[in-house]
Amino acid sequence: MIGSLIFRHYSSVEAEEITEQLIALYLDVHAGQGDFYGEDRYRRQLSAHRQRPGWVLVAAALNEELIGYVYGFPLAPDTRWWDGIEEPVPVGFTEEDGHRTFAICELLVRAQWRRQGVARALHDDLVRSRHEQRMTLLARPDNGPAQAAYRSWGWRTVTRLRPGWPDAPLFDVLVRDPGPTG
Repeated sequence: MIGSLIFRHYSSVEAEEITEQLIALYLDVHAGQGDFYGEDRYRRQLSAHRQRPGWVLVAAALNEELIGYVYGFPLAPDTRWWDGIEEPVPVGFTEEDGHRTFAICELLVRAQWRRQGVARALHDDLVRSRHEQRMTLLARPDNGPAQAAYRSWGWRTVTRLRPGWPDAPLFDVLVRDPGPTG
């Protein structure tokens, strides 16, 4: 069925048209996972992230129904992405210049579409489009399926980080070279 899916890249401006769908999918995926995953916080996060230069979203739809998406942006020199990182980290690990690191902020797929290659297809589509030296994302240590998928896709864990958002969980910090997606 993945062949029937339509994958589309959106700029920040283009994504405004589907903001409510993005939020609805996020809330569906994270239902019952606590206050951190609430609508107000995610709406603020999405709005703030969309303002970042180079922000891009790849969405998967079937019959015009959004079933998954991934988005991110390059980290600017003054990024707060690394705030809350646990030491030690390699020297220079958190230094950014706007071209070094692309941060994947969300990779979400509706429950009925999981384990069918949708997340991998979204991931690979986004990764192939990037030119930064490396990529990073945050994953909950207790999310076994996501952790296993990321490892199989070439990601490695470097340390942990707790974002400055209220009620934020602790996340593993993963990185990968942007090369072939295998």
